[in-house]
Amino acid sequence: MAPAPKTKQQTLAWLRTISGELSTATLKRLEDTLSWYGDMPPGRRSAVGLVAQAGITSFISWFDDPKSTPWIAADVFGAAPRELLRSISLQQTLQLIRVTVEVVEERVKDGGESLREAILLYSREIAFGAADVYARAAEARGLWDARLEALVVDSILSGEYDDELPSRIAALGWHGHGEVCVLVGTTPKMLDVDQLRRSARHMTADVLIGVQGNRLVLVIGRAHPTPAEGDETIGTAPILSFMEIAMQLEPSFGPGHLVLGHEVPNLVDASKSAKAALAGFAVARSWRNAPRPVPADDLLPERALAGDPLARATLIHRIYRPLQAHSTELLTTLWCYLDNGRSLEATARELFVHPNTVRYRLKRVSEVIGYDATGSREALILQAALIIGSISDHDGSTRRR
Repeated sequence: MAPAPKTKQQTLAWLRTISGELSTATLKRLEDTLSWYGDMPPGRRSAVGLVAQAGITSFISWFDDPKSTPWIAADVFGAAPRELLRSISLQQTLQLIRVTVEVVEERVKDGGESLREAILLYSREIAFGAADVYARAAEARGLWDARLEALVVDSILSGEYDDELPSRIAALGWHGHGEVCVLVGTTPKMLDVDQLRRSARHMTADVLIGVQGNRLVLVIGRAHPTPAEGDETIGTAPILSFMEIAMQLEPSFGPGHLVLGHEVPNLVDASKSAKAALAGFAVARSWRNAPRPVPADDLLPERALAGDPLARATLIHRIYRPLQAHSTELLTTLWCYLDNGRSLEATARELFVHPNTVRYRLKRVSEVIGYDATGSREALILQAALIIGSISDHDGSTRRR
């Protein structure tokens, strides 16, 4: 073995002489000790090898003048940064650094105390440099994901889908399956997106988040996790309703009204729920005691008065038409009951029937359409449905003539 060099210049000359030998030994050690390196395709393995060789070359330059190359991460990872980030994780990168340092330490152990200290210092700097590279990449990826998510939410709100939407949703890691609802509220001063996602995951749900000025929009879907082998607890977890999920997410919104659109079968139909939620959010202030959150369908009268065609169609097809088709007697009784201030006796006198008959018919109304006319809020919804339905009938007869 050649005698150990005495001066720094001799050490530098010696290191440059053996740099090729160090690179070869490092690549051999990587293949022998790191299974993931040997399993990589030749192109990616070559890129990783270039990084290891660049590390050795950069160390020699740094040892010559540590102040001249402060950005050693750029020197080393500049060899193949994209290929490196695609190929290996941060943990694997640190394994790569450790193997390279071990090879260099073994080969230059007789080079003097100053050289060994330099290797330790350089390995520390390169490890921090690697972490910085990966952190910057993660930050850039996070910004891109946020822009992509905003684009997806905008597409859902507008209902303008294209062939690329499914791939964009998949790129965001959407885990929702089946039914979807849209929740609209105000944006808080400090929006904690990560906390919001964690809250959704705890309820076995997934969310797409869109911020539009002072308006925060969530597309909520139920996520069905795959149970681990031997784990029987996931399958027994209760499935929450979308209203229950919305109530749990309510603290993540700013002050003001919070409106939940109706449930739709899948993400493709989410624009229908979004339109209902947005229309409800625009008029929610007109209901003085509106709960938070409030279903958009509880705001059907206000939405219809504001000109929402979806609300008008819902009132007609969910309330007026089913009653009309089932029994004109029920429809007439409901009209009279609402026109008489929800008085059973006044309604019975007008219809020349017993009050118990009115009670029975109102019960049948509730069974047919699911709304209880004796409640003040539901009475308002039913009255709006009767008015809009009768207008629709008149318009239809006028057009037929």
